[in-house]
Amino acid sequence: MEVQNCLSKILIKRLNKYFPAESPNAAPFASLLLADYGASILTIDRPYPLSHSSSSHPPTTGLLARRKSSIAVNLKSPRGIALLQSILCNVDVFLDPFRPGVLESLSLSPERFLESNPRLIVARLTGFRRDGPYASMAGHDINYLAVSGILSQLGRAEGPPYAPANILADFAGGGLMCAFGILLALFERTKSGRGQVVENNMVDGVSYLGSMLRYVRKTPLWDQPRGQNILDGGCPWYDVYECKDGRYMAVGALEPQFFLHLLRGLGLDAEHLLQQREDRATWPAMRDRFRQIFRERTREEWEHVFEGTDACCTPVLQQRELEEAGYEQKLPIRLERSPGHATKAQEAWISTGWSPSSDGVETLNQWFGWKNGRDFEVVEGSLRKVDAVKL
Repeated sequence: MEVQNCLSKILIKRLNKYFPAESPNAAPFASLLLADYGASILTIDRPYPLSHSSSSHPPTTGLLARRKSSIAVNLKSPRGIALLQSILCNVDVFLDPFRPGVLESLSLSPERFLESNPRLIVARLTGFRRDGPYASMAGHDINYLAVSGILSQLGRAEGPPYAPANILADFAGGGLMCAFGILLALFERTKSGRGQVVENNMVDGVSYLGSMLRYVRKTPLWDQPRGQNILDGGCPWYDVYECKDGRYMAVGALEPQFFLHLLRGLGLDAEHLLQQREDRATWPAMRDRFRQIFRERTREEWEHVFEGTDACCTPVLQQRELEEAGYEQKLPIRLERSPGHATKAQEAWISTGWSPSSDGVETLNQWFGWKNGRDFEVVEGSLRKVDAVKL
C-alpha cells in the first residue's frame, strides 16, 4: 500500500517576490516545512520575458525552493488577476507574505477570496503588527526582534545586544509560527468545513517564543543586566571555550551533578568549586581558570575526555565538518504512518536557487487538468486566463 504524506492532499498557493515582502525568508520557510510533509506548493512570481519558455530565467537568490513549483503572472493585469482568482477557487491555502494593504491595492482581499471559496485558508504573514506604530515601515529580522524586547536580552555584558543571525524572527517567530497557524486552521476546517484568515506577524511570534525570558527576569536565574545571568553567558558553566587548536567546546553544566562531572573532566577540585559556584563573586576567577584549562588541549582531545559523560560538554561542530563527514539531515518530526519526504543527500547542503516559472504549468495540469491555450495562455512571459470569448 502506498504511504501517504500527512499533507498529501493539501494544495497551497503562495505569492513570491512580486512586491517588497515583509518575509523574504519566513514565508518560503513556512511553505518549505509544509512541502516537506507532503503539501503541494505553487508560487506566483513576477513575469520576465523568458518566463514559461525554453530559455528559463536564471535562478534567484531564494534557496528554500525544494518541492515547489512556480508560475509567472502579471498581477497588474485584469486577466492575470482573473487567473489568480480561478486558482484560489480550488486550493486549500493561500499564503500572503506582503505588507498590510498590498493585496487590497490590487482590489483583492481575504473576504473576496472566501466568498469564492469558503474552505480557503488565507495565511497573512507580516513582520510588524498590522495595527501597531511600525505597520507601514520596512523591517527585517533584527528590527522585529528589537521591538519585541527579546533582542535587549541577548549578547555579552561588555557589548551591545547581539542578534543571532535571522533565525529567531524570520524562521521561528515567522515561518514556523505561520505553518503552525495554517495547520490549526486546517484542523479546525475538518470540524466546521470552513476556511478562515490566519494572521501572523514576526514581532508577536518571536515575543511568544521568548515567554520564558520575560518571566525569568523576575527570578534569580535572569535578574541581572544582559550578559551577567546564568543562561546568557554570564556564568562560567554555561558558556563556550576556545581550545588549543582554535576550535571550541560548549559547556552547559547547569545542574550540580553535571557540574561535578565537568570539574572532574577538567581535573579540578570538584567539591570545593561546587560549594563556591552560587557565589557570583567567584565567577570571573572560575571562568579564567576554565579558559586556561580548555586552551591546554585540542578540541578532539576534549571530546575524548567528555565522551559518554554527563558533563554537558560537547564540541562546537562547523557546518563544513558535518557536510564532509556525510552527516544526515533529517526532518524535525517523524510521523510513523504518514512520514514526510526524506531529505536527499544532494538536497541537504546545496540549493540551486529558485527559478521563476519552473514546473508551474505542469502543476496546474496536475491540480485542475488545465491546459495551455484552453484555460490559460502565455503572453510576454506571463500566464493569464483565456478570454471567455475565445472559449
